[in-house]
Amino acid sequence: MAAFLALDLGTEGARAAVYGAEGALLGSGAERYPTRFPRPGWAEQDPDDWWRASVSAARQALAEAGGPQVEGVAVATTASTVAVLDGRGRPLRPALLWMDGRAGEESELTARTGHPVLRYAGGSDAVEWLVPKAMWLARHEPETYRAAARIVEAVDYMVWRLTGRWAGSRMNAVCKSNYDPRGAGFPHDLYEQLGVADLAAKLPDEIVPVGDPVGPLAAAAREELGVTGPATVVSGGIDAHLSLLAIGGGHEGQVSIVCGTSNAFVTEIAEPVFPPTVWGPYPDALRTGRWLVEGGQVSAGSVLAWTGEGLIGRPRAEIGGLIEAAGQLPPVEHGLIVLDYFMGNRTPLRDPRLRGAVLGLTLASTPEQVYRAAVEGVAYGTRQVIDSFTAGGVPVEEIFVSGGIQHNELWLRTTADVLGRPVHLVTGDNLTLRACSVLAATGTGRHASLAEAAAAYAPKVRTVEPAAAHTQAYRAGYADYLEATAATTEISHKLSGARHER
Repeated sequence: MAAFLALDLGTEGARAAVYGAEGALLGSGAERYPTRFPRPGWAEQDPDDWWRASVSAARQALAEAGGPQVEGVAVATTASTVAVLDGRGRPLRPALLWMDGRAGEESELTARTGHPVLRYAGGSDAVEWLVPKAMWLARHEPETYRAAARIVEAVDYMVWRLTGRWAGSRMNAVCKSNYDPRGAGFPHDLYEQLGVADLAAKLPDEIVPVGDPVGPLAAAAREELGVTGPATVVSGGIDAHLSLLAIGGGHEGQVSIVCGTSNAFVTEIAEPVFPPTVWGPYPDALRTGRWLVEGGQVSAGSVLAWTGEGLIGRPRAEIGGLIEAAGQLPPVEHGLIVLDYFMGNRTPLRDPRLRGAVLGLTLASTPEQVYRAAVEGVAYGTRQVIDSFTAGGVPVEEIFVSGGIQHNELWLRTTADVLGRPVHLVTGDNLTLRACSVLAATGTGRHASLAEAAAAYAPKVRTVEPAAAHTQAYRAGYADYLEATAATTEISHKLSGARHER
C-alpha cells in the first residue's frame, strides 16, 4: 500500500502522520521537545531535539499505519526558527525560535534601507525573521557568526537531515530572507548594507518551489526513521502558510487562521497590494503566479495558557472547568480589557516592544472574569488583523480556523462573535500534516498540481455563526481595546527596554 509521510515541527514538539494515496489518515505520532527562555523576549531550542523528536514521531506513525511503502515525504516547520550550524551541520549554539524578539534594533535598521525588495515585506523585515536574527548574531556573537557555515530555517535543516542536500524552501526564502523569485534571488546588496555581506553563502545552496521534489530520502535518515519504499523528499515550508493547501486549495478570499501558541493568518491574492500593515505580498511563495499575504498575533493560545495556568493557577487538567464557567458570563460586562501583546505585536502594528496588560481589575474581579477577558482580548487581536487585511485591499470572504482553538469552545465562539462573521472550523487531523500530504502527493506525481491535490484532500469543516447580541456588545469592547492599545504604547516601550528585561 502506497503512503505519504508528513512531518511537522511545531513550537512544543514534532508531529508525524502517514496518509494513504486517497488522503485517509493511517497513523500518527508526536514527541515533545523543550524551549528555553534565557532572557525575557528570548526563546531557544536545540536542533538535535527536532530530529530526535521527528524520528520518534515518525516511527510511531509508521507503526500505527502498519509499515506501508512510503512514496513521498514532506516537512513543515515554524517559520523564522533559525539554526546556526558548522560545516558538518552541527549546532554552534541553540536555534533562535520564531518568537525570539532580541533582534528589534536590527529589524528597525532594515526599514531604513529603502531597498526595493522590502516592498514585498511591508517595508521592513520583522524582528522574528532570519535576516535580523543573523544581523544580531553578527553584532553580538561575531565569533559564532563567522564560524557558521550555515544559518538556515528549521525546514531547511530538516530537509538536509532527510536528504543530505542544502535545498531551501522557496516559501521560507521569499517570506523570511527577502529572496526575490522574479528578480535577482537573494539580495546581496541589501545584506551588505545590513552588515552581513556573506549571509547568502550561509543560506541553502539551492531554492526549490513548494511541492517540487528535492531528492530521495538518504540512507541514514531512512534507517533512523524506519522508512521503506521509494520515499522522495518534497520541498515543504512554513506550517501555517501551507494550511491554505489543506482547506481545499486557498481560493481568493479564503483566509486560513492557524490558532495555537500564536495565530497565523494567510491568504493568496491574484494581484499584489502593498499596505504596510501586512507581511507581503510575497511573489510565488506558495504557488507560482500568485501572491501570499500574511498577518499574525505573536501571542494567542499562549495568553490563554498563561492566564489559566500561570496567573489563575489552575492545573491544565482543570482548565475545562474554568472555560465553562467563564462561558456562562455575559460578554464585556466584567469591565476588564486584556491586551494580547505579551511578546509584542506582529501585525498590523509591527511593534515588538508592545507588552500585554490586564486593565480594570478590582478586588471583586473573579478568575472567570479575568479568563473571559483574556479570551476576548485574543479575539480582539484577531479582528485587528482581519480589519487590516480588508482596509489594505486584501479580500476576506471566508475564514477558516484550525489548531488549538478547536479544544476551546469559548475561544472559538468569541472569535466568531467579535469578527461578526461565520468562521469555519476545520475538524479532524492536523492541517499542517494534511498539507504536507498534499505536497508529497504532488511532488511524487500522484496529482498534476498543488490545486488538484488540495481539492482531493479537502477536510471537513463545522461552521460557527456569530451571536448577534454578542457581536453588538463586542463592538464597544473592541473600541476599548484599540483605545487601550494607544494609551499604553508609550509605557510598553519604556518597560520593554533592556533595563527591565535583562
